[in-house]
This record gives sequence, structure tokens and C-alpha cells, in this order.
Amino acid sequence: MNAPLALVLGIVFSSLWGFPFGSEPGKWISLLLKVSVVGLGFGMNVESAIDAGSKGIGLTIGSIIFVLVAGYWLGKWMKMPIKESFLISSGTAICGGSAIAAVAPAVKADGKSISVSLGVVFALNSVALVVFPPLGHLFQMTQEQFGLWCAIAIHDTSSVVGAASAYGGEALAIATTVKLARALWIIPLAILAAWLFKSKDTKPSIPWFIAFFIGALLMNSYLPIPEIVSGSIVDFSKMLLILTLLLIGSTLSWDRVKSVGWPPLIQGVILWVAVSILSFLMIY
Repeated sequence: MNAPLALVLGIVFSSLWGFPFGSEPGKWISLLLKVSVVGLGFGMNVESAIDAGSKGIGLTIGSIIFVLVAGYWLGKWMKMPIKESFLISSGTAICGGSAIAAVAPAVKADGKSISVSLGVVFALNSVALVVFPPLGHLFQMTQEQFGLWCAIAIHDTSSVVGAASAYGGEALAIATTVKLARALWIIPLAILAAWLFKSKDTKPSIPWFIAFFIGALLMNSYLPIPEIVSGSIVDFSKMLLILTLLLIGSTLSWDRVKSVGWPPLIQGVILWVAVSILSFLMIY
């Protein structure tokens, strides 16, 4: 089973029989994703990671600035609540739900704004995971091109890794490395949000699991780990990722999408489509 199929099966199961686990497994999804990403580090080496990161840094900075500025003016034009607009822009600019969770305390967002923003990003992540691999094949993108595109244009790490894994091993390595480097921009974004919204007592959330990913990367590069061991860890991590996406899909419902409302959804779609097209043109 590949990643897009796992997500779709989760959505279908939830639509036909309801959510199967009693309550949304947010903590389990987060934990499984982090463990699987760290495990994927045992399938990469330092040189390729540095090479991928250096190629993506310009696109990363440019896309973050573009999305935040465009999101501000778009939200203002659509007369959206400024906190809601900023959360959606932040999630689109960096890494979806993780960025929203980190920025929300800084902007003093209420529960409704957080829920709406997460709903928008969550819905678009699901679409991207299914749509991106066929588009990559349609335009005959190389593994490197597709990996970069996923890391720049898809919100959450889970969907980035899922889409890239469906495309190929090299795309997966590049997408994971660039996306995790991109996730570090949560820290300056949270500081910026605290300054803009005059929140002095907010401490930015640091994605510590990235340090474990780097540790796995270094161990695989410089320690004599048998290939059968590192390969088994990578295979197990891919299985965890499939399970994670299955769980993510099972939390999606039409009621959840409808509860978002049209203005936030329109803002999210416009920003996502814009950054997807612009990054595609720059990479292709």
C-alpha cells in the first residue's frame, strides 16, 4: 500500500463507518510521524542532505516571504479576522499544523481560529498528497525536482513525505531534508508573530525531533551500521508513515470541511495554488 492510497482508504472508512478510534488520535499521529521521519534518516547520508538543503534554501526563504505577504493582503481584501488569516498563512508558508500550533499562542488565537486554520491546511494537505505524484509523472519531473517541489509546496511534513515516498527514494530523501530544514523557520516566525501581536510572554516551540533526525543521519553516515539494519529501520519507518496517513485520513469528514467556512478555505486554496505554481515554474 502506498501513501496516497492509505490516506484515501482512511477517508473512505471514516465516511462509511465513522471514526474508528473513539476520539481523534492527535497525539498518536504526531508521535508516529516523528518516529517515522527520524527512522528515514537512517536511509540518507550527510553529503546528500547538505546538497539538498543548499538547493532548497533560496526557494524556502522566497516562498515563506511570498506566502506571508500575499496572505496578509488577501485576508485584508476578503475582510477575514486577522488572526485567522495569519494562522492560515503561517501554516501554508512553513509546515502546516506544526506552524499553526507554534504561532497560535503568540497571536493569542482562540479555539475557533485555530480549528478553522487547521481544517483548511488539513484538507489541502490531503488533496496535495493524492494529486502531486500524478502531476510529477505527467510533467516528467526528475526525482530531485519532485522532492524539492513537495518540500516547498505541500504544507505538513506527513503529506510531503507521503507524496515523495510514492514518487521514489531520491525524491523522498530530498523532500524530507528540505522540509525539516524549512520547519526550523517556525522559530523566527513565532518570534515575529509575538512582536506583531504584542505578545511578550510567548516562547517559540522548537521542533526537537529534527535533532534526532540529524542524529540518525550522522549515525548512518559515519558509523559502521550494517546495511540490513539501516534498511530494516527505513522499511519499518515507511510502514509507520503509511499507518500515520491512514489515521490522518480517518479523521477527515465532510462535516469538518464544511465547518471551516468559505473565506478561510478560499484564502488557503489561493495561497496554496499560487505557491505550488510559482515553485513548480522555478524548479522545473
